[in-house]
Amino acid sequence: MALRVPSAPGFSSMLKEGAKHFHGLEEAVYRNIGACKELSQTTRSAYGPNGMNKMVINHIDKLFVTNDAATILRELEVQHPAAKMLVIATQQMEQEIGDGTNFVMVFAGALLEYAEHLLRMGLSPTEVIEGYEVALKKALELLPELSCGSLKDLTDLSEVTQAIRTPIMSKQYGNEDFLAKLVAQACISVYTKTKTFNVDNVRVAKILGSGVLSSSVIQGMVFKKIVEGDVKQVKKAKVAVYSCPVDASNTETKGTVLIKNAQELLNYSKEEENVLETQIRTVAESGVKVIISGGKVGDMALHFINKYKMMAVRLTSKFDLRRVARLVQATVLPRLIPPTEQEAGFCDQVFASEVGDTRVVIFQQDSDENAVSTVVVRGSTDNIMDDVERAVDDGVNTFKALTKDKRFVPGAGATEIELARQLASYGETIPGLAQYAIKQFASAFEALPNALAENAGVKSTEVLAKLYAAHQGGNSKIGFDIEAEGAGVKDVVEANILDAYLTKYWGIKLATNAAITVLRVDQIIMAKQAGGPKPRQGGSNDPDDD
Repeated sequence: MALRVPSAPGFSSMLKEGAKHFHGLEEAVYRNIGACKELSQTTRSAYGPNGMNKMVINHIDKLFVTNDAATILRELEVQHPAAKMLVIATQQMEQEIGDGTNFVMVFAGALLEYAEHLLRMGLSPTEVIEGYEVALKKALELLPELSCGSLKDLTDLSEVTQAIRTPIMSKQYGNEDFLAKLVAQACISVYTKTKTFNVDNVRVAKILGSGVLSSSVIQGMVFKKIVEGDVKQVKKAKVAVYSCPVDASNTETKGTVLIKNAQELLNYSKEEENVLETQIRTVAESGVKVIISGGKVGDMALHFINKYKMMAVRLTSKFDLRRVARLVQATVLPRLIPPTEQEAGFCDQVFASEVGDTRVVIFQQDSDENAVSTVVVRGSTDNIMDDVERAVDDGVNTFKALTKDKRFVPGAGATEIELARQLASYGETIPGLAQYAIKQFASAFEALPNALAENAGVKSTEVLAKLYAAHQGGNSKIGFDIEAEGAGVKDVVEANILDAYLTKYWGIKLATNAAITVLRVDQIIMAKQAGGPKPRQGGSNDPDDD
């Protein structure tokens, strides 16, 4: 009889076969920091206007060419548990602000890198964490003092354009002025109407062909659909929105009809036609000129719609149906009945058109205040249009952040260097071992202007020396000049390179919290992977978000 081989003594012997266990500084902490540093280095080269693009092919062979950290990290499907914590922090930033994900990643990576130096010097993780928490509190106290102005009027086109120019510049360097104006127009029209701002109300329609500079804003919605009937254009139209198919209604229960001769068959068909015609005639008599259906439009129904000179549009997405109802201020009806005055909507123009070789249906309102606006993005390839869409998305999210807090801080690394300088001075005044962690926290801020300089192909040490010299002289608005030959610096407030206060506030907070969470881990216990298919990832069901 074979003897049973005893398992090694210790914690591992308590776990199921196949489980993994790591503990201590070498096995757990340094491994976690190493994984996070690697991930941070990946997105670091994509930071700023001169950031390099990454080519990512995801699990369903879809190709992404982008420098947007949120997209890169979402499609990479990171498996390492510590690195996943940083990814979760960037996702939280994406939900909270919608921009600044790369800032979180680079800063968190730098904090962990400097934490490793301290741990190797002999400090304990608890001492490092305490120092980081003190430094975070001080940094968030200093940040409001660095504010260099605020947005006075959220409905002023030139002011809003300047405000959202910087986040768009980091994705579309060279086209930032053109795109910022488009996004500002779309955001202002939506904001002026409701005095509240929902990101979902600024839509993006991507139509292949021409170039980015042919993009435009439409006060309304654009759908890549064709009109169902003969009527292709309607002005000053009353609109009815139905979530049901526009067709002959079927009975809810199954029934059998006994037909004895040809005349009865004709009468049965005729009766069905009469019922449908009555339904559509009553809708037409209520003044409706445009019917929007969430289901199919039957051939018989289409015949009567053409007869009464109405326009029919079919939208398969229930999300689009709700947005159109919001735009025309209509109520979505579940049955084919004539709408009341309160249920019917109104649209100044509904027309079929061609943009490039793509046929579209456009719902356009003539006023400058609308519930929904659409940015029509043009481009020579799908990848270019996807990248422009991300830039537009960042601009829209920055506008949303400005509706909550209108303050700005200087961009281009100016805020980071000033925080680093003041935190380093503050660290000198703190007794005990916490001062080392506070100084390293200050040094971690240098990673951001460092990344900007390296991505622009400039010596980062020269840039940092010039920035520190200017800030030491009392000019806290000096940042890195990416357009200069060599290592140049300039007044970024004069150059209108501004970051939203909330983006910096949440970026510093989330990055530090993520780094502290990673440092608090001293053991990793991994159970053996279960067999079978992986559970589905929950996400948005809106097809427009794909």
